[in-house]
Amino acid sequence: MRASRLVTLLLLLQNRGRMTAQQLAEELEVSVRTVYRDVEALGAAGIPLYGAAGHAGGYRLVDGYRTRLTGLTADEAQAAFLAALPGAAAELGLGEALATAQLKLRAALPTELREHAGRIQERFLLDAPGWYGDADHAPHLASVAAAVWARRAAVLRYRRWRSPEEIDRRVEPYGLKAGRWYLVAGGSSGIRTYRVDQILDIGPLQERFAVPDGFDLVAYWNSYLADFRARLHTGKALVRLSPEGARRLGVTPTSDGWTDARVPIESIDHAHGEFLRLGTDVEVMAPAELRDRIAATVRTLAARYEG
Repeated sequence: MRASRLVTLLLLLQNRGRMTAQQLAEELEVSVRTVYRDVEALGAAGIPLYGAAGHAGGYRLVDGYRTRLTGLTADEAQAAFLAALPGAAAELGLGEALATAQLKLRAALPTELREHAGRIQERFLLDAPGWYGDADHAPHLASVAAAVWARRAAVLRYRRWRSPEEIDRRVEPYGLKAGRWYLVAGGSSGIRTYRVDQILDIGPLQERFAVPDGFDLVAYWNSYLADFRARLHTGKALVRLSPEGARRLGVTPTSDGWTDARVPIESIDHAHGEFLRLGTDVEVMAPAELRDRIAATVRTLAARYEG
């Protein structure tokens, strides 16, 4: 355990330059006294580091002391940092190991590539399992990513679900969420989220922009996702289900016959399509608007097939 901590302390100093004992203690989650002992151990092992007192004091490595990872191109450095899955690693109990591995890689990179890798993590969030359905074809993804990378404003031609369906909007692309690709961008009405596969066209502008101080892509996405899920199933429908319908909806039957159940619905429009897929295995009792919509659709289908 201590050996791992000593390596991490060394890599922190390589990455960040001067750090106080208190800063190191907070990063390593140990006491300041433990940091003092670890620094002494590194010095005894021949690591060229020194400490200075005063307001601008702290520990640092002698200039020029650094390990190098040679032969790594800018594209390879990008790929290495895009490949990390912090959420999945944390769920598997590997969050600390992943953080240490990235710290080691960053420490080994030359300054230019190290800064390049840092910009990758600031501007791209990888959510590999897919967030809400399967990934879609996004023909303008490369152009959107270029605008994000260059920090240049752009004009989007965007298809949305409500009227008017197609809009033009000037945006400042802050970052991309992968898995199913979403663009997080600022604009005249604040920060918004756009599905990249619904972008019909993108016209990059020459003007640059600055991301607001304090904006964090991961924090924003987590907040957006929590809000979306809170709004997703805000209503309920009263339905009667056949044994097969109950099975398909995951409802526990109350008898061998039909089962009454209240099930959450996202919206009347969404529930209309979902319940129609169950065919004769469901009867919607309430809300009345949903029952009437389904009845009207069934009458239209019956007339079409009788004609």
